[in-house]
Amino acid sequence: MLWRHFTKLCPALLFLVLIACSATTTASPDDTPALARAIVALDPDIDPDEARRAAQISYAHARDLAISYEITDPPLVHNTKVNMGLKPRGLCWHWAEDMEKRLLAENFRTLDIRRAISNADNPLRIDHSTALITARGQPMQSGIVLDPWRNGGRLFWSKIKEDKRYDWHPQQEVLAEKYRLTPVRE
Repeated sequence: MLWRHFTKLCPALLFLVLIACSATTTASPDDTPALARAIVALDPDIDPDEARRAAQISYAHARDLAISYEITDPPLVHNTKVNMGLKPRGLCWHWAEDMEKRLLAENFRTLDIRRAISNADNPLRIDHSTALITARGQPMQSGIVLDPWRNGGRLFWSKIKEDKRYDWHPQQEVLAEKYRLTPVRE
């Protein structure tokens, strides 16, 4: 509630603070082949054609979403604009939801697509959501993070265990804990 009042009363100050705390990253090249190799390396049963298709879709869809969300600023500045109603979408959970939906539409036989959340247990940090890709039936922690939010529309990916910035947890478990629901196990 206080956040809403602050953003209405002091939007210029808020933008200055966020711009000072945020930096845009340099554009990273589309490295579809490297992502495809990383996906194949998750499990010997992964179909290389599915891995290639998942990698191509991940890069292309991140670019498409950046255009659709009208990304022109670093992530935290864009988040502020979305929260103020100045931009249509682009919060991390929007990226995660839209990436997950697009990849699930492919009906992969050897890959699972799911969601994860970080920082939900830290009151000093904002929750962060992402999409993940794993070998079919394998645990979330064996997968790859697909996170276009963190670099303002340029796809970041890494093995979950190698992502030093976030400690990922299954979305269903985080939401179950947050809302005191019975979690659905993976």
